[in-house]
Amino acid sequence: MSIDMNDHGSAPAPPGGPRPGSVLAVMAHPDDAELWAGGTLALHARAARVTIAVPRNAADRMAEAEAGARILGAHLHVLDTDRIVAEIQELLIGLYPEIVVTHPLADVHPRHRRVAAAVLEALPQAVLTSGRPHRVYTCDSYNSLTVDGPVRATAIVDVTTTFDVKLRALCAHGGTQPISEEFGPMAENLGRLWGARIGVAYAEGFMALPVLGRLPSVTCL
Repeated sequence: MSIDMNDHGSAPAPPGGPRPGSVLAVMAHPDDAELWAGGTLALHARAARVTIAVPRNAADRMAEAEAGARILGAHLHVLDTDRIVAEIQELLIGLYPEIVVTHPLADVHPRHRRVAAAVLEALPQAVLTSGRPHRVYTCDSYNSLTVDGPVRATAIVDVTTTFDVKLRALCAHGGTQPISEEFGPMAENLGRLWGARIGVAYAEGFMALPVLGRLPSVTCL
């Protein structure tokens, strides 16, 4: 399924239109990819390589991360926190992704902010070396709030067809995280709210970041 997105929202691309491209999602915690971008990552995994990179965590959480990534159709890469910027840069050059997704720069969670800052630090040299990524986005946050106010999405992806996959991947983290009590209901609420903004059942919101001073005009997240 192709998703054509621009600054006014999103809609399915026409037959023969742009195809979802390869994605590197760099997240702070093992369940972040599923919670904030799982439906979109599952969409892209149908047509291209999707890699989820997270810093090493406890063994039980990493086992859940493997299971969640597998449900989404993604590959998991474990980052060394002692050299996280260098590793992200190596991943960007080695994987050559079209798209990068990370946390909001003003996320309410300090670890989210640190990972987003590491991505920004790694980007310039990677882009100058490889010409990729073409597009960089930040994802949603807790109840769509950051320390600077509400999340402002420049792109909204219809994930109605993959929302069940997102929830199954999120449930893979239920052994260590409050999925049924907290994160699952929040994912449901946010999915419906973003979906209502573009007239679909479920959606996810993203904000485009400049890549060496350039923003995408029409994109395929």
